[in-house]
Amino acid sequence: MARSTDLVLATPLALMPAGQKSADTNGTGVDVLLLEGKAIAILDITNVSGTTPTADVKLQESDTQGGTYTDIAGAAFTQVTTGASLQKIAVEIDPAKRWARAALDVGGTSPVYGVAVTLIGQKKTP
Repeated sequence: MARSTDLVLATPLALMPAGQKSADTNGTGVDVLLLEGKAIAILDITNVSGTTPTADVKLQESDTQGGTYTDIAGAAFTQVTTGASLQKIAVEIDPAKRWARAALDVGGTSPVYGVAVTLIGQKKTP
């Protein structure tokens, strides 16, 4: 059973705020330095329109917010085409670099997706 203090330490971070996307998009880097252990990344995505649309979403990391981002190994969601999808993946935060973001790559003709990516992590205990 979860203790009430465990829920207080759970911290949601918007790696890609909710919105409609019609082109490749990168979320703004979010500082994950104050998190520890495993985090859960949640993808909530819906295809709005497009011909043969595809959406690939992955998590990336960087040493600096405006620096070069690289893919986090094993932190990619299953490709979405038409319809809606709610997915989650576990991410080990401790070895990750300080900044994390979500990256969306869309394909097809005139694709539009409603998408949000949230990371829920455990704050480091003092």
